Amino acid sequence: MASILPRAAPRAFRSLTRTAACPQLKVLNRPAAPLFRRYLTTPAEQPRLRLGSIAPNFKAKTTHGDIDFHDFIGNSWTILFSHPADFTPVCTTELGAFAKLQGEFDKRGVKMIGLSANDLSSHGKWVDDINEVCSTNVKFPIITDADRNVAFLYDMISQEDLDKLAKEGGIAFTIRAVFIIDPSKKIRLSMLYPASTGRNTAEVLRVIDSLQLGDKKGVVTPINWTEGEDVIVPPSVSTEDARKKFGEVREVKPYLRFTNVSK
Repeated sequence: MASILPRAAPRAFRSLTRTAACPQLKVLNRPAAPLFRRYLTTPAEQPRLRLGSIAPNFKAKTTHGDIDFHDFIGNSWTILFSHPADFTPVCTTELGAFAKLQGEFDKRGVKMIGLSANDLSSHGKWVDDINEVCSTNVKFPIITDADRNVAFLYDMISQEDLDKLAKEGGIAFTIRAVFIIDPSKKIRLSMLYPASTGRNTAEVLRVIDSLQLGDKKGVVTPINWTEGEDVIVPPSVSTEDARKKFGEVREVKPYLRFTNVSK
């Protein structure tokens, strides 16, 4: 997608739905033209990617070959995280940090997949830089999204950039986004960061731990919780039932009760 001119926006966006126009990536199960026109004509509309909704599927080329995103997820937890561009300083530190925690994500049964708005040849050279600078080995795939198909599909575009596109044309700038997706393909968490701010890998791991423990034990986690600390009994469970299920329960208020469970 070389450029987007305001008057020609519908025509330009319609062309993205044709496989021949973009053989590298084909978005599935969601018409591209209405989606893209939505961003230009009704930018204030609430995004459709809500927690609990099915993560949109797509096909794309990656540094590990062609993928179908839902097939890639399979029966695993998955983290999809996006980057504005290859060979940028903040992105380089982020991918290096995620790569160093590969073992931690593996222990939790979590797949990682990155996205950057450049082509495959650029990705490969950038991965070499990341490995050198961060003394690591990037093992997870990185999606190529030069045409911003996935960026628009997952609402990884800022309002400021949408306004600029409508006035001046050009090509969208992908923001930093994180999506945690469970084995049923549902979005369980989304975080959006400005380009100027790097993410926190420890927070991503913390959320994974909280979600997996909650799904398994039926508990919720308090502020700043980390693995091994006390959890909260949900209000829907009586104290009597909680003690039968968990053992010791510490009641601070009738609605605030703590217990300790492990995976």
